[in-house]
Amino acid sequence: MTGPKFDQDFWERLWSKTLSEQAGKVALRPPNAHLTAEVAGLVPGHAVDAGCGHGAETLWLAAHGWQVTAVDFSASALAHARSMAEAAGDVIAGRIEWVEGDLGTWAPDPGQFDLVICLYVHIAGSVEGMVARMASGVAPGGTLFMVGHRPIDPGTGAPTAAANQVQVSVEGAVAALDPDAWELVVAQDRPRSAAGTGVDAVIRARRRNTGPHQNQLDGLA
Repeated sequence: MTGPKFDQDFWERLWSKTLSEQAGKVALRPPNAHLTAEVAGLVPGHAVDAGCGHGAETLWLAAHGWQVTAVDFSASALAHARSMAEAAGDVIAGRIEWVEGDLGTWAPDPGQFDLVICLYVHIAGSVEGMVARMASGVAPGGTLFMVGHRPIDPGTGAPTAAANQVQVSVEGAVAALDPDAWELVVAQDRPRSAAGTGVDAVIRARRRNTGPHQNQLDGLA
């Protein structure tokens, strides 16, 4: 028996159903705690939220001064996120560009962003390829921040809520990021606070300042 196919149709149906039944509950979801802890100290600039979903992280970034390109391939999720931004006011809404795109093929403009985040995205290809594609958008001195939900709890060997999914892993990110081009600030598995709810792989990497003339794709696997 095979699991569900996590394609665009799957996520559009899921978001459409969830938002039609629980839009108020979704609107109250806070931004990711790993993100707010790790990114709060960065100087705001231009950011990408790749796989923005309902927009909690996008809105948090915009509220903290970031100009954000928010990407998702669910039209329903983007519509909800856009409405939340508009409700937050013109200043926040004006800092966000919404993009409908498939992260299986979509890539940020090379070397243009101070921050690229990608949280709990279900990867269609290889983890290394996804990490490299997102990393290509980070400018020298900028930050790549990724979180994945481990499908198997490395401590217990038990399947998690992400069983049958491919998400970013510590080992995949480490393999994709050349240490000559990247400083790994954080690369660790973090158990979730509630017992039995799984383990998150958390990656925070800084692109080294290697000069304005270097090809932004150097060092990517």
